[in-house]
Amino acid sequence: MQRLIYPVLGVVLCLFCGCATTAKIVMRDDPLIGTVVKGDTGEPVRFAGLMDTLIRSDIIYLSEKHDNPMHHAIQHRVIQALIDHGHAPILGFEFFSYQDTPLLLNLVDAGKKTHSPKMEKAVEQRIREKLGWKNQSDTMWGYYWDLIRLAADNDFPAAGLDLSATQKRRITRKGLDGLSPIELEQLFSTGLSNTAYESYMKSIFVSVHCGMDHGRMTERLYDTWVARNDRMALSVVELFNAVQMKDRDGAGRKAGPVVIIVGAGHTDYGLGVLDRVHHLKPTATQTNLAITEIEREPADLSQYLTPLSLEGFDPVPPADYLWFTQRVSYEDPCEKFKTTLEKMKKRKKVVEASDSP
Repeated sequence: MQRLIYPVLGVVLCLFCGCATTAKIVMRDDPLIGTVVKGDTGEPVRFAGLMDTLIRSDIIYLSEKHDNPMHHAIQHRVIQALIDHGHAPILGFEFFSYQDTPLLLNLVDAGKKTHSPKMEKAVEQRIREKLGWKNQSDTMWGYYWDLIRLAADNDFPAAGLDLSATQKRRITRKGLDGLSPIELEQLFSTGLSNTAYESYMKSIFVSVHCGMDHGRMTERLYDTWVARNDRMALSVVELFNAVQMKDRDGAGRKAGPVVIIVGAGHTDYGLGVLDRVHHLKPTATQTNLAITEIEREPADLSQYLTPLSLEGFDPVPPADYLWFTQRVSYEDPCEKFKTTLEKMKKRKKVVEASDSP
């Protein structure tokens, strides 16, 4: 397959090659790394061909694994290519709430002025604190700050998509049926619900928690998941509608497309945010580029492209395009807690047995 050569920041190489003094992690080489393929056929695609499709899309999803630096480098490259082609995209971020949008737009406005390095750093720290990222890792913040700066430096809008952190915590703690009428009124709902999708997502939540089904908590996690996807879909449509208001921006650049920076779980198999956007705005063309880590163990391309079949949905591939990258880690997070998890499972069985008549 054709390998795509793209610029990699020194920090990315440092992370992958183990510049720190910690034990070196052996990374598995894989012929898929650096390749882009069509999700439905597995046909390899060059970067220029990928961009031809993305430029014609109304909405582009650059679906990521949040902590993989290569994924953010790819996002940067795609957005820069849109700029180089004379476009003024709108960026939407899962990691910021829709209520953070004025802060992000203030930063874009500030980017039009020249500041000293000291002032630039002060602006960054102030924005970071206001966005609620003061206590997050510098590394994770740096990934998204790079993309925010790309918007500010090139004078195009950036917006938040998600619910606020407080809203998410309230739903996770109380469930939708435990929220007050005021809170429910402030949530947007597409009304889309499907028992097959609900069962599928709950199985994902159990898998993520290493096989532990937390019962009522799993129910509340699903409530939060649906509420977040509904809100993000509405935000995406609002950005799409904003692009439609004018063909070109003040600098004469082609307005759009909308570019969404989001975790892959919200876009896999055209579900989550994508099917809700389609429900709200069926005329909008959406393209999902799934930036995908290789598996821990060697796998054929066909295994990455296996369609998902759920009752009520057409079988679909994971994404329109997949761009393969190295993994951040080869450790199995569940292996570390295996003994503890087994004890928890046994304890749960004992409690259930004692509660049964």
